[in-house]
Amino acid sequence: MDILSQIKHKVIVSVQAMPSEPLYKEECMVAMMQSVVKGGAAALRVAGVRDVINAKKLFKIPVIGITKPDVIPPNWREIVYITPTIKDAKDLIQAGADIIALDGTSRPRGDNNLKQIIKFIKINKRLVMADVSTLEEGITARLLGADMISTTLSGYTLQSPEVSNEPDFELLKGLVNSVDCPVILEGRIWEPEQVNKAFEIGAYAVVIGSAITRPQLITKRFVNREIV
Repeated sequence: MDILSQIKHKVIVSVQAMPSEPLYKEECMVAMMQSVVKGGAAALRVAGVRDVINAKKLFKIPVIGITKPDVIPPNWREIVYITPTIKDAKDLIQAGADIIALDGTSRPRGDNNLKQIIKFIKINKRLVMADVSTLEEGITARLLGADMISTTLSGYTLQSPEVSNEPDFELLKGLVNSVDCPVILEGRIWEPEQVNKAFEIGAYAVVIGSAITRPQLITKRFVNREIV
């Protein structure tokens, strides 16, 4: 079964932690991966060479790899920091990632432009997932060769200010109607009903992260609940 068939109409789990967080320890990340796979995750989205290597060694499901800095810069809304260069993509490919996810937004980049990075990944026979924040970015990324488009960055760029705690179903709908490739819903998914809605709209797959794998954020939702 090819990679895309394995994730069709399935839930992908993003298993990530920042180096400053307790769960970043290698044994913790491995345990988290094992837990979500046991729970039925159809694929994993992980950050960094270490976690890509471990995911590929332990599981026979697709692995989506990204890179990101150890410390997210204060101007994170303005710049590209998810798999920003060919070198980052090369590191993930060598680690064994099946899909390389990258920032597909229109924000300023460093040494390599989006077209160059996508071309490099395709030459190396890996699939490209473009994380975007707007419909226009998704269309452009597809024209440049991305194999799938994800709503990951909606609400996290200057081009798409966050207006809701809900997933961006409108962007999902627009992309489904505008690009001829799988469209993935990712971002602010907290309830099973939202997954159902995504598939009703036409999502190819759904990526869930914080609601499953970020205990500090899950705890905050309960601690900071509205008192009725």
